[in-house]
Amino acid sequence: MPESIHLLEGMLPGELRPLLDLALDLRWTWNHAADALWQSLDAEVWERTRNPILVLQNAGRNRLAALLHDPAFRAELSRLDTARRQYLTRATWFDRRQDAPAALTVAYFSMEYGITDALPLYSGGLGVLAGDHLKTASDLGVPLVAVGLFYREGYFRQMLDNDGRQLELHTQNSPTGLPISIVLGEDGAPLRIGLDLPGRTLRLRIWRVQVGRVPLYLLDSDDPLNTPFDRGITGSLYGGDGETRFLQELVLGIGG
Repeated sequence: MPESIHLLEGMLPGELRPLLDLALDLRWTWNHAADALWQSLDAEVWERTRNPILVLQNAGRNRLAALLHDPAFRAELSRLDTARRQYLTRATWFDRRQDAPAALTVAYFSMEYGITDALPLYSGGLGVLAGDHLKTASDLGVPLVAVGLFYREGYFRQMLDNDGRQLELHTQNSPTGLPISIVLGEDGAPLRIGLDLPGRTLRLRIWRVQVGRVPLYLLDSDDPLNTPFDRGITGSLYGGDGETRFLQELVLGIGG
């Protein structure tokens, strides 16, 4: 698999690097063995966000330094890290099938993935179904690779005003606060793929989400090498006019 890196990579002491590995593996969305660990780091951030990346971002240097000298915390971190590695390497249902092809990779494409509120890239049933497919494929060991789009705006938050009217609150998805990592090329720079459009080449960066055993690659047109219009192609889920929606489908289908 291509190498990828999260912006928190250089902020954690080496001994605490397994924290980032645990945070970036979205298995925590259906396996809650590490919940108490995140709560012990910062109970308020964990309860409000259920996002381990934000928990790590808000943990101060003094807090991290104290954890380095906490035998109980380090023992629990080691146990969880070992359990994660065992999950990734143990034989699965798919491995035990007598008729399983020796070399098989299933490509799974979807416009949205509902895996967790910490990664708001979905609007409803299709996204939730796609997210459940990835989780199940991970547990069964199905060799699946998923492809989607990285939206700067996912779904909106709904509130009601005093008259009962719906209010739509849109938030921006900042990669630094999400459990995703940028995919790098052989030169160590962000990997880009080119998609030929009339009169121009659309450049797409790639973000990686780890869903247990399943990698999910998200294509992102918000690149400074693109025109302002093209940067907005993956701006919002099902957003824009018909042309933008058509371009989103080209990015997913052909770019993917």
